[in-house]
Amino acid sequence: MLRARVYFEDTDAGGIVYYVNYLKFMERARTELVRSLGFDQSVLQRENIIFVVHSVSARYHAPARLDDELLISAPVSELKRASVRFVQQIHRADGTLLSEGEVLVACVSADRYKPRTIPAALAEAFAASRQEIRDTEQGVVDSAS
Repeated sequence: MLRARVYFEDTDAGGIVYYVNYLKFMERARTELVRSLGFDQSVLQRENIIFVVHSVSARYHAPARLDDELLISAPVSELKRASVRFVQQIHRADGTLLSEGEVLVACVSADRYKPRTIPAALAEAFAASRQEIRDTEQGVVDSAS
């Protein structure tokens, strides 16, 4: 979970976060997830590995405004040989859902932009993070019973 603050530069003339900036917040959360799993994207790039957005869908529920504190999630919902799907949400710190999106990210070679297999260690880390989310959700369901 990434915490971020809305700055003046994030807002439009109406004083709310410009719609495309929600995608930037989501990107930062995915980057920080990779970092929290023990991987540095600049090191991956030197190893000829980059991740590119293949497709994205987004919904906007409520506006974020200047100085709002945001909580951005980046859970892995699907892991394939050369791609990762994230189902992301952005909440205001008070819990209000502001935006949600689904982002499919492809692993490609940095030199040729051709699909390549996600390195095993990173794929295992993504899978483990996905399992942690499932376990947490199951714990919530179990404790509610």
